[in-house]
Amino acid sequence: MSRVFEVIPAIDLRQGKCVRLRQGEKASATVYADDPLAVAQQWRDQGARWLHVVNLDGAFDDGDAENLHATAAIARSVGIPVQFGGGVRSLAAAEWLFELGVQRIILGTVAVEQPALLDDFLGRYGSAAIVVGIDARHNQVVTHGWQTDSRRSPLALAQQVKAQGVERIIYTDVARDGMLIGVNVTATAELARLTDLHIIASGGVAELSDIRALAATGVIEGCIVGKALYEQRFTLSAALQLASRGILEK
Repeated sequence: MSRVFEVIPAIDLRQGKCVRLRQGEKASATVYADDPLAVAQQWRDQGARWLHVVNLDGAFDDGDAENLHATAAIARSVGIPVQFGGGVRSLAAAEWLFELGVQRIILGTVAVEQPALLDDFLGRYGSAAIVVGIDARHNQVVTHGWQTDSRRSPLALAQQVKAQGVERIIYTDVARDGMLIGVNVTATAELARLTDLHIIASGGVAELSDIRALAATGVIEGCIVGKALYEQRFTLSAALQLASRGILEK
């Protein structure tokens, strides 16, 4: 089956605003927009086929009501699929998000600490709707907004969740996230090859050459792009045009 390499713009929410962090540090937040819905509409109008929305306050266990209101506005009105992560730790929270129109829920801490709950998510919503986020620093999975070291390798966690029925993973190299230093193509491709899962790369995309390198592996499904777009390193339309030529055979 052939498919187009996906380039997915990120909308990271903190206190109701669109921000970007450096290596996941709360104190490093740069605010790029006060109106996340306007940002979502901008990415849609430039051709985005998916949006990646993250509730940073939920990931950090901070108050997140403003972010959830912003997510509701995006999911209800933007008209393209949304995948959402950050602090989703109950079936009730997932139910509310799916009722809004969110298409995929991303689970991180739950997958590490509560595998039985991950089974419940998969049993209720299916593998197409449940994505596991594997966030790693120095080849160790981190949780709780990247603040806690789980002492597990990305490969071990990926193998565990695959055995549970997960089909798609978002792999983030935390040390590169928000740094504009280039994506970890090698580690991402290795994880894809060793697990045969659908892998979306995240963290460090800085130039169009990063997207080209990820697509060229032939095993990575797509990538999430944040700061490079907000800093105008390249346009989303240029990235999508490049990706449209990177057909993966799977």
